Amino acid sequence: MARILVADDDVDIRELVEFKLSTMGHDIVAVGDGAAAIEACRAEKPDLAVLDVMMPGVSGLDAIREIRADADLAGLPVILLTARAQEADVETGFDSGADDYITKPFSPRELAARVDALLARTP
Repeated sequence: MARILVADDDVDIRELVEFKLSTMGHDIVAVGDGAAAIEACRAEKPDLAVLDVMMPGVSGLDAIREIRADADLAGLPVILLTARAQEADVETGFDSGADDYITKPFSPRELAARVDALLARTP
């Protein structure tokens, strides 16, 4: 299956996402902040990243901007998973380079379906 980076500062959310995606057969790399997410993307070369927007230090939005600016990572599919549900927040997420945007609280089944759909579209 795929190698997926999960970045969320909330341990419970991170472990839930990690558990759901690992039961689907994916190899999960889990980190707790945006800076670690960028480092892990460069080191691990994941097939997809799931990033929280609001993390201490480097936010998910800043992380995705750095990922998109890196020629080796620019094509990495990224899902933003966040409590920020206002229309302007969603627009900012997509403007930052997100491929999908899921708001918390979320359904693990919906997350799984969106991960599968995004991976299916990725060459």
